[in-house]
Amino acid sequence: MADLDRQLFYAINGWPDALAPVFWFFSEATKQGWVRVALAALFVGMLWRSPRSRVAALLAVVAVALSNELCDVLKNLFMMPRPSVELPDAIVRTARLTSFGTASAHSANMAAVAWVMTARLGRWGWAWIPIALLTGVSRVYNGVHYPYQVLLGWVVGVVCGLAVDRIARAWEKRKAKVEAEP
Repeated sequence: MADLDRQLFYAINGWPDALAPVFWFFSEATKQGWVRVALAALFVGMLWRSPRSRVAALLAVVAVALSNELCDVLKNLFMMPRPSVELPDAIVRTARLTSFGTASAHSANMAAVAWVMTARLGRWGWAWIPIALLTGVSRVYNGVHYPYQVLLGWVVGVVCGLAVDRIARAWEKRKAKVEAEP
């Protein structure tokens, strides 16, 4: 299985350099000021637009915080190296990371957002699914995660998004029941 993961890593990591700007964006753009401003504006817009989008935005923030923390816990528990550390011939197209890469937090965070947005907004949330997929693939292309680390990140993100959504729905149901009682 490790051999298949490594082969898949080399296949994706070796894609043409012409793709680098696209995959750099999905991997690193949140470190750019203008992207942070755009995401903040999107968040504020969702808070303002409607109660439904407000709940989706707030739950997405909670799911991201949870998935990010869970990835950090997994990285500290299992300490699996990144390809940029382990493979001298890996093509590294971003800063060379030396921390453990057990579960890709980038992938987890975007999967958590995609889950919550799709669960709460239906087809309006679907745009987050390709963003989550491209973010994960970008981490392999840029040489900082193995495919299994991205896959684990996606699983963590979906589980966290699902958990946050289910807990919120149970709370909403309970609140509605209490408010309906005479």
